[in-house]
Amino acid sequence: MKIALAQINVVVGDLVGNADRIIAQARAAHAAGVDLLVTPELSLCGYPPEDLLLRPAFLAGCEQQLQRIAAELAGCAGLHVVVGHPQAREGGVARERSWSLPPCLNMASVLAGGRVVARYAKRELPNYQVFDERRYFDSGRDAGLEAVVVDVKGTRVGLLICEDAWFDEPAAAACAAGAELLCVINASPFHIGKVEEREAHMAQRARAVGLPLLYAHLVGGQDEMVFDGASFAVQADGSLAARAPMFQEALALLTLQGGRLAGDIAPLPEYEAQVWQALVTGVRDYLGKNGFPGALIGLSGGIDSALVLAIAVDALGADKVRCVMMPSPYTADISWIDARDMARRLGVRYDEMSIVPMFDAFNATLAREFQGLAPDATEENIQARIRGTLLMALSNKFGSIVLTTGNKSEMATGYCTLYGDMAGGFAVIKDVAKTLVFRLARWRNAQGPEIIPERIITRPPSAELRPDQKDEDSLPPYEVLDAILARYMEQDQSIAEIVAAGFKPEDVERVTRLIKINEYKRRQAPVGIRITHRGFGRDWRYPITSRFRA
Repeated sequence: MKIALAQINVVVGDLVGNADRIIAQARAAHAAGVDLLVTPELSLCGYPPEDLLLRPAFLAGCEQQLQRIAAELAGCAGLHVVVGHPQAREGGVARERSWSLPPCLNMASVLAGGRVVARYAKRELPNYQVFDERRYFDSGRDAGLEAVVVDVKGTRVGLLICEDAWFDEPAAAACAAGAELLCVINASPFHIGKVEEREAHMAQRARAVGLPLLYAHLVGGQDEMVFDGASFAVQADGSLAARAPMFQEALALLTLQGGRLAGDIAPLPEYEAQVWQALVTGVRDYLGKNGFPGALIGLSGGIDSALVLAIAVDALGADKVRCVMMPSPYTADISWIDARDMARRLGVRYDEMSIVPMFDAFNATLAREFQGLAPDATEENIQARIRGTLLMALSNKFGSIVLTTGNKSEMATGYCTLYGDMAGGFAVIKDVAKTLVFRLARWRNAQGPEIIPERIITRPPSAELRPDQKDEDSLPPYEVLDAILARYMEQDQSIAEIVAAGFKPEDVERVTRLIKINEYKRRQAPVGIRITHRGFGRDWRYPITSRFRA
């Protein structure tokens, strides 16, 4: 038996385009002699479709395209195709929804001979981290639907969808129904360490039922989420049989003979490479899928904007990236020099626009109101807001999207300015802690040639909003800050637990207080790429108004 895992990059809501992509993959697979082609979870509509699933017309459109795929592949004799799609709860026809029940099922349908020969409904619905499936889907178990096993060239294939394979019951039910091979379709967002976690759990599932297992996975960016691909297969003993590359489309070919799977095993990239590829994929797909012609970046001569520039060029090409340096009265000469140097190394358009005249005009206008008051964060924020206004004006005029340059450490502590450095359309490193920013910069330079000037990496971080300013004037050292942030925000440790781990009480109180009081800023921040298991996005839902302090 010959199998293909279609690791494809689809677009949410592009029903016709996604169907065309599935058809093209199926025809290529058939030409290669494939018997079973497996596409990812909800491959027909894209993942996650969110509240599109509440629209009857959307569900009807999905069913229409599913039938079109089946009809167009009628001539592919012997080929079975597994397609992920949503289905209205009552058959394949969308009805006016009942607000007391979820509107649809998360389905895997098997197409063969020009028709749908089997339909399986997802049983386990995740509602943690970025997932919100119980809002939209009814469980196949609750709907009274049974396990589904399909005969493909004499092999009985049991269907599962993503979360099903993380629990005992769905796989056991497929096994009891006579499955000889488990086929799992997936849309599992990337975070650091997720690939290894998936493979370990699927190996455990295969060993538990004593069956080989296929894992077809989505690839590409969708808003803040990135899907990493790395589709794979494991033997009945849990050993790895095949793996597709990360972060690229692929048609991974395997064979099943005598109960053993065989295919190519792509190596897993190192830690920094995985993060880099996730960020590049997120930028490329956010701009590409939303039709932006290019990117605008405020280049400061500092490490954050330098990293965002490097990612943007890798994602889009130098011809689609423009940098603007906007010096203030406090901008050091080395910032000009390093910004110009990096722009030259990458070959991007680079312009300089001094904000000094505008800053002076603001100060003059406010002089009477501020008379007798010492300069403080007010004047610092004015500089950031002038820069944000200039970048947004260029964006409005020429259509390119502004990529913001704030990192996770800054977003956590509010070390950023509303309508200033937070102004923009996409936050590339929103989930990248400052210490990881430095690691990624050094990693990218090591790939050669060096694109980030060494002084940008080694100089003390500064927003240059007042004379001799350093980030550590306002924050603990980033090594301390990021460690506290990881424990409090990502691991849900209490203040007492973090202090017991050896951190100074004053540092812990300071950092956690900043995290809590700056939620109002994060609610107004642009969407950004998620690379950790908990980012400041759809998996962080804290109240703005709260007096809980532990």
